[in-house]
Amino acid sequence: MNYFLGIDGGGSKTVCVIGDDKSILGTAEAGPSNVVRVGEAQAREAITAAIRQACAEAHIKPSQIARTCIGIAGGARPGTAQTVRRIVSEIVSGDIEVVGDMIIALEAAFGNGPGVVVVAGTGSIAYGRNAAGQTARAGGWGFAISDEGSAYWIGRAAISAVMRSCDQGESRALLTQLMTAWHIETPEQLILAANASPAPNFATLFPVVLSAADSADPLANHLLAQAGAELAKLAAIVITRLFRRGEDVQVAMAGGVFRNAAMVCQVFYNSLRLTYPGIKAHEAVVDPVKGALELARKGAGAGQDSAG
Repeated sequence: MNYFLGIDGGGSKTVCVIGDDKSILGTAEAGPSNVVRVGEAQAREAITAAIRQACAEAHIKPSQIARTCIGIAGGARPGTAQTVRRIVSEIVSGDIEVVGDMIIALEAAFGNGPGVVVVAGTGSIAYGRNAAGQTARAGGWGFAISDEGSAYWIGRAAISAVMRSCDQGESRALLTQLMTAWHIETPEQLILAANASPAPNFATLFPVVLSAADSADPLANHLLAQAGAELAKLAAIVITRLFRRGEDVQVAMAGGVFRNAAMVCQVFYNSLRLTYPGIKAHEAVVDPVKGALELARKGAGAGQDSAG
């Protein structure tokens, strides 16, 4: 029997799934494994833990895995792909394919078919493919200059918004909640922490914004609405590049921002439909790791060599 391994290596967590030709046999989660963000040592720790836990649940050894596909931010870059492949090869046997996280999300959503998927987790990106097989992307250029609508973007925008409120002499409950999350006692300390080098992980503030929105905080709800609108802009760029005006387009969502923030989903689709009334929305948020597993299976079936 052949065993296959799919990994979704994100900036907040690493998800691993093991299966045979048809079934899923074991799953596991560990910490973040975005090499660029957390470094090779932490990425190795998370990937290793996730693989070993999934193998234990599946009752197999890592050496029994025939082929692995791992999707990770920056996976298309040779340096990142080489590092990730080296980490995985220390644990498992067989061919190893490293691809961008948007590749496994597109596979999970549409298989070989056309469509556009928007990934909004710690970072964000839109990626699509048309019926002719042409592909296009938008966003995903890193925390400092891109990743609109992501958890990182929302957290950073939250601090910016509450400090603007302070400038205007307004009191914001969200300010206190953000300081509590970072174990900070004053706005001045928050400013220093937000401007520290290296930059803090603003994505850790996303749950704070979610909680405030659930409590009807107007600023938090505004931030989530902004995120949905920004993600719709990314999708629109890809749709415009790949599809004819008026053509039906399948659109799907992936990532923790969509999974946990209903308002982001609602604003995303409502904004997109204003420009593209014919989009066909997938209501369920797709699970990219299942796309990684399927690509591992397909690679073995096609007899592909490992690729970056």
